[in-house]
Amino acid sequence: MKHFTPVAAALAAFAAITSCNEFSSGKAPGELRWRFADEVLLQRTKTAENMPDTDTFLIEITDASGRVLYKGAYRDSPESLSVDPGSYTVSAKSDDFNAPEFDKPIYGDEKTVVVKSGESVSAVLDCSMTNAGVCLKIDPEFLDAYPEGVLFLKSTDGRLMYSYSERRTAYFNPGTVSLVMTVNSGPEQTLLTRTLAARDLLTLHISVPAAGAGGNGKISIEVDTVKNHIYENFVIGESSEAGKDKNSAIGVAQAKTLGESADVWIHGYIVGGDLTSAGKSVGTGPTFSKDTHLAIAARTSVTEKASCIAVELKSGRIRDGLNLVANPSFVGRHLYIKGDLVSAYFGTTGLKNVEEFELN
Repeated sequence: MKHFTPVAAALAAFAAITSCNEFSSGKAPGELRWRFADEVLLQRTKTAENMPDTDTFLIEITDASGRVLYKGAYRDSPESLSVDPGSYTVSAKSDDFNAPEFDKPIYGDEKTVVVKSGESVSAVLDCSMTNAGVCLKIDPEFLDAYPEGVLFLKSTDGRLMYSYSERRTAYFNPGTVSLVMTVNSGPEQTLLTRTLAARDLLTLHISVPAAGAGGNGKISIEVDTVKNHIYENFVIGESSEAGKDKNSAIGVAQAKTLGESADVWIHGYIVGGDLTSAGKSVGTGPTFSKDTHLAIAARTSVTEKASCIAVELKSGRIRDGLNLVANPSFVGRHLYIKGDLVSAYFGTTGLKNVEEFELN
């Protein structure tokens, strides 16, 4: 009995949609593709907290009428869709975000492209923060002056209580955010209101300068201009340490641009094996005949060899641990692996002399 993976089922659904449409425009279909800029994998930086992996980003593809052609994780999406000529919107987001929440920056992008008859078009997605953050730094003097005070950060979507011991950043959709205070469950007092744009991170310093120390004893709120900054796009490759260890492993698409490189950690999904030098496709099983290599890609649905890296499995521990003849169920698993990148192996970029790996 033939085994259908979730990806295969999704592709079957797309085929059914295409069949039903029969390309109603009467023109030859075009091809719609999508990817992250430089296969952005959101490398962590000093200003990037809780950065998600783009493999798990939520992708939604709609046509000009708003009909959804695909909705699901990037790693499970097909390589391309055959579509009628027309306008299509591809959006990506790291997660859903509808109400204020601590430590939840959201990243994503949306691109609209026009697909012409017989042409292939790629929607290239960037990764910038789409919400905004606020962090409070509360001085001990404020605690002494208002021991029964309670601080809230609120927007039209909801509010978060910011306790005096809170250290996390509160995230909001772009718009107006207010800092309010109540004392002994009394009426709310608005201390400050700011309009935040996507990528803003606002740090507020809250204190009560003593009247005898040159202050007037009233609440003082200052914007910390040193820590107030804007999140820029995060593109992998900005760090010279990329690929030096497993934690900085680079994705398949970027790895294919590096040329000959030794001792590089890369990561991707095992999509199959049984490669040939002339063939354009990857063997996806369910059984395999060659235990000397496998293919990895940026997402599980990839079947085109040109989108993959061919990984050599030298005899011994590496071959025993990874070959698909003995382990066909490894297809679809995420793999971190270290070796030497070469420009040509089975007609695509290769990884040879593998030394270490970790299968997830």
